[in-house]
Amino acid sequence: MKIFSAAQLKEWDLFSIDEQQISSEALMERAAKACYHWLINNSIVNQPLLVFCGKGNNGGDGLALARMLLENNIPVTTYILELGHTGTDDFQINLQRLHHITTDIHFIQSADFLPVIKKSDLVIDALFGSGLNRPLDGNAWELVNHINNSGAQVISIDIPSGLFSDRSSKGFTAIHASHTLSFQNAKLAFLMPENDLYVGEFHLLDIGLSKNFEETHSSKYESIDLSLIKSLIRPRNKFAHKGSFGHAALIAGSYGMMGAAVLAAKACMYSGIGKLTCYIPSCGYEIMQTSLPEAMCNISGEKYIAATGNLDNHDAIGIGPGIGSQHDTTEVLKNIFLSGKGIMVLDADALNMLAADRHLLSLLPKGSVITPHPKEFERLFGNVANDFERLELAIREAAAMKIYIVLKGHYSMIVTPRGKVFFNSTGNAGMAKAGMGDALTGLLTGFLCQHYPLPEAAILAVYIHGYAGDIACEKYSQQAMQASDLLQCIPEAWRSLL
Repeated sequence: MKIFSAAQLKEWDLFSIDEQQISSEALMERAAKACYHWLINNSIVNQPLLVFCGKGNNGGDGLALARMLLENNIPVTTYILELGHTGTDDFQINLQRLHHITTDIHFIQSADFLPVIKKSDLVIDALFGSGLNRPLDGNAWELVNHINNSGAQVISIDIPSGLFSDRSSKGFTAIHASHTLSFQNAKLAFLMPENDLYVGEFHLLDIGLSKNFEETHSSKYESIDLSLIKSLIRPRNKFAHKGSFGHAALIAGSYGMMGAAVLAAKACMYSGIGKLTCYIPSCGYEIMQTSLPEAMCNISGEKYIAATGNLDNHDAIGIGPGIGSQHDTTEVLKNIFLSGKGIMVLDADALNMLAADRHLLSLLPKGSVITPHPKEFERLFGNVANDFERLELAIREAAAMKIYIVLKGHYSMIVTPRGKVFFNSTGNAGMAKAGMGDALTGLLTGFLCQHYPLPEAAILAVYIHGYAGDIACEKYSQQAMQASDLLQCIPEAWRSLL
């Protein structure tokens, strides 16, 4: 699913109007009807309902929604923010229609006209849409703060008022919505952690915009969906053998940290690879052989990995889970980089070593994949002021270094060297626990080992990782689920996808 900019969203509306030979007012009616059905289907109309409208087309959506609710005997009070000018044509059409069925319409001309909002009320926010291009001020600022301070549940139409669609709103005032009812495709703002307070849970409502536009117009950003995943998964040939699915190397583990190596190794095997060799210190030999008898072990060093030997026969190499950051281990990492053997995935302690040694970071082979969480990312590339700056920095660094960056989070993003960014759509807050990143490293190494190209391997890894996490959440709850539970749910995720 493509994620379009605010300008492209406006163009999409106009394209659909022209292609389908409909009026803009008819498209507004579709949007309002989709919101009406969502409210009815979710039984959220059994309390006093207040609709707040601006004078743009987002306000027109709100007026049309208020009319539909009233026509179905659901009491509504409508408030219009007075901005000193007439509304758009479609706003005026819907205002006239609403006047025909109710007199319960009020204009907010200043802070003196702010209504009493009870905590038991339901507020529909239709003040400003995705076309907003400056921070709120004046009466708009007063009204939004008044709504936020009321404690009432708020449902925003299109986007929470005051929030920018595709740039940071950090430090500005915006509606705090419980739910956001948006149209067709997600907006970039919805996927940024800094906007969670504003967006709440977002829902995408299909209003029949042109499929042709989506197929023919490019986008810098894309959300990973089930149809994309199913198109990437390769069927297994019935005459295949273990050599058909690659031989992975996993360089992981140290004294007291063998659990990370085991989690990564199990995830790697669950990806579908043919063979796995784990390069570990001797202290972890019995742990690995007992926990995962399917994996082979190459031993070097007592408590920390001291060497790896020849890695020529491996199709992909995963490095980092639990290896520590001893001097000898850093030298191992440097030698692997200089050997240029295999496609590499780096996580955890491997990233800490890169952050501590800028020269080592400069040796990172082109085409490598790094999987930092936000703090690891900042240790590598510097601090940022907001999530949008972090995204732009990731795009620049991936292009400059010719690497792939999997920036982990609720909507993990895969940043490619060419500037394309994919956002994952699976996973949950129960995955914010130790060991989850190790599992992702193993899965990603496994898909690369099977010769899935990038970024497809990363797309499959983050999606299946999150999908297994969602299954584990259903079984064990967000609070109780652990990384080992996620691993046990990967086969179930595979069965569902296949």
